[in-house]
Amino acid sequence: MPAERLQKIIAAAGIASRRKAEELITSGLVSVNGQTVTELGSKADPEVDNIKINGQPLGGAQRHVYILLNKPKGHVTTVTDPEGRPTVMDLVPGVGARIYPVGRLDYLSEGLLLLTNDGALAQKLTHASSHVPKTYVVKISGKPADSDIEKLRAGIFLPPDRTPLKTREGQLNAKAAPRRSKAVKTGPARIKLVRDAENPWYEITLIEGRNRQIRRMFKQIGHDVEKIRRVRYGPLELDIEPGKFRHLTAQEVARLKSATSATGRPTQTRPAPQPPPRDKNKKRRP
Repeated sequence: MPAERLQKIIAAAGIASRRKAEELITSGLVSVNGQTVTELGSKADPEVDNIKINGQPLGGAQRHVYILLNKPKGHVTTVTDPEGRPTVMDLVPGVGARIYPVGRLDYLSEGLLLLTNDGALAQKLTHASSHVPKTYVVKISGKPADSDIEKLRAGIFLPPDRTPLKTREGQLNAKAAPRRSKAVKTGPARIKLVRDAENPWYEITLIEGRNRQIRRMFKQIGHDVEKIRRVRYGPLELDIEPGKFRHLTAQEVARLKSATSATGRPTQTRPAPQPPPRDKNKKRRP
């Protein structure tokens, strides 16, 4: 087979993501035919060349696995957590492959999360230029003014985020430095009211994925977010119970890969599922 970039070969073997594979190479942990390789862009043929990672032979390419998980709140979107909190990996036992989350949902957020060992697809989905739309249903504390919602639709300036880290019990961690992020201007968002109430629900579709973006957007107009659930990721829809997972079908994988090539053109989607009404006999508002 033709020679390929080393980081692509390593990612295909399920050893690490493409980005982590690049770190392995630049750290001098990869050798080809006995020679240490540290230059990104170096190529090899896995069927001919003897490739080793930290002295261990590289196995063949793994079968790609694609998982859709309904993440419940109270789990962190990481492979491991130094604080010992439950991670999303605890919810996908017995998959038989080294998979990892694509992007993030924060500790208190719920809904659709992708996990895979396809490093190339994961990189495309999380790259800033992918513009794959993600849809959420969000419950807000208090009723925002229509003019404020219009600001969010058009894009709003967000100051630097300095969110204190919390312990497993939800208390502020005085020893940990706060998370920091740069001031940003958000891109346009599709926002629709799906339940009018004292604490209303909105459907929000974004084509970017900044840290805690929805919480920061509503905070900027004076409202806290009480609940967030992601119900759609590109062509995929949330269709399983919280804490459950399923494998994507071949057709879903193909549509997902196609969505990453539609740069700058958000996928047309059907309306997101609305949150269940409190009173089943009460007519649901549009």
